[in-house]
Amino acid sequence: MSGRTMGAVVDAMSTTGGTGVVDGADGVTDPAAAETKAAGGAAVSGGPGAARPAGGPGSTAAWRACSVDTAPADRAAAERGVRAAYRQAGLPEPERVLWAGSPREAVTLVLGTADIGPSVRDAVRTAPWAGERARLHSELGAAGWSAHWSATGGRLWETTRSLVERIRQGVLDDLLGAVPAAASSDGTDASGRRERSRARSEMTLILLDAVLGQHDAPWLAAFPTDRGPLAGLGEVARNAGWWWPFAKVAVVCERPNALHRDEAGRLDNGDGPALSYPDGFALCAWRGMPVPAAFLAELATLTPDRIRAEENAELRRVMLEHYGYDRYLTDSGAHPVDRDETGTLWRIDLDGDEPVVMVEVLNSTPEPDGSVRKYWLRVPPTTRTARAGVAWTFGVSEQAYRPLRET
Repeated sequence: MSGRTMGAVVDAMSTTGGTGVVDGADGVTDPAAAETKAAGGAAVSGGPGAARPAGGPGSTAAWRACSVDTAPADRAAAERGVRAAYRQAGLPEPERVLWAGSPREAVTLVLGTADIGPSVRDAVRTAPWAGERARLHSELGAAGWSAHWSATGGRLWETTRSLVERIRQGVLDDLLGAVPAAASSDGTDASGRRERSRARSEMTLILLDAVLGQHDAPWLAAFPTDRGPLAGLGEVARNAGWWWPFAKVAVVCERPNALHRDEAGRLDNGDGPALSYPDGFALCAWRGMPVPAAFLAELATLTPDRIRAEENAELRRVMLEHYGYDRYLTDSGAHPVDRDETGTLWRIDLDGDEPVVMVEVLNSTPEPDGSVRKYWLRVPPTTRTARAGVAWTFGVSEQAYRPLRET
C-alpha cells in the first residue's frame, strides 16, 4: 500500500452527511427522500434523464437523493467520470477499472490485486476539492462561506457521515472475523494478536483512502460539479458508490441495493438488513444500534421469558421496544405500582439495567365507536406515583399538575 499518506487519512475524516425516502421499489426507506419528492425532485440514479445536481443551494435536494440512491450503478457513466477525474488531476487514465459489489469486496480487491501502483487520491480528490473550497471562501468571505455551507452540504453532513462510519466499521468487523487469532493456553496468542492488529491497520487505511462517491454528496452539494475541476468526481458520485484511485488501477463499488432508516436518519429495520449491497454484505440495525442478523430473526418469536433471559442490556432493550412495553407488561403478569385518577403506574425491574417505568393513561375523548384508547408513556425510573408520571410528561412537577379539565 505504498503512496498512502496521513493527509488522505485526515482528509477522509472530513468528507460526508445526509438525511433520509419512502419505502418503495427502489429499496430505500429514508425520510429525506420524502422531502425531495415533496419538493418535486427526481430520485437520482445514473440513468438517462436523471436529475443532475450541479452544486449550490438549488442542488441540495438532488444530492440528498443521490446519497441514498439504491439503483444499480451506471458503470459506463461512472467509468467516464473516473477517467475524467484522472485527467483533471493531470494524471494518465487508469489502465483498468475494477468493479466490486460492496466496500468489503473492494478492500479485498485492493489487498489482492498486484501492481495497482500508489494511491493518487490526494491528486484526484483532495487537491481539486481544496482548490474549489479556497476559491469559494475567497469569493464569499468567511461569513458568506459559512452561510453557503449551512444551506448546502451542512444540511446533508451529519447523517451521511454517520452512515459512512457504520459502513467502515461493518467492513472491518466482517473482514477481521475471517482473520484467525491462534490460541495458547491462556486463550490468546501474541502472533495472532499482532496479525489481527496489522490487518486492522491496513484495512482501516484502505477504507479511509476511499473516495466516497454518492456519500461525498454533502461537500459536492456546495460546489459546481457539472463543470470545472470537480466534474469528474461529480459524475462518479452520481453514478456509483465508493471508489479507490491508484496509479494503474481504479476500484469502483456498486451502490447499496437496500437502505432503511428511521425518522432520525439512523439505520433501522426489524425485518432484515438495514443496509445491503449486491454481493451480500449487509448491516443490521434497530434504531441505529448494530444488531446481529440472527437476533433480528428471533424478534418474531419473542416471549417475556426470552426477554428476561437476555444478558445483553442493549439487546434486551431492543427486544422490549420491538415486543412493546405495554404488551410485555400484560404478558408478564406485571402488577401496578400506583393508581389514581390520572392513570396507572407500572414498573418492570430488569437485571443489569435500569427499571422500565410507564404510566398508563386513558384518552379522555372517546373514539368514534365509543371505545376509549389507552396510552403507555415511559417516564423516569425514579417515578413513584401515576400523577408524578403524568406531570413529568407535561414538564411540570407533581405538585403543580392540577388540570382544571381534561380534553
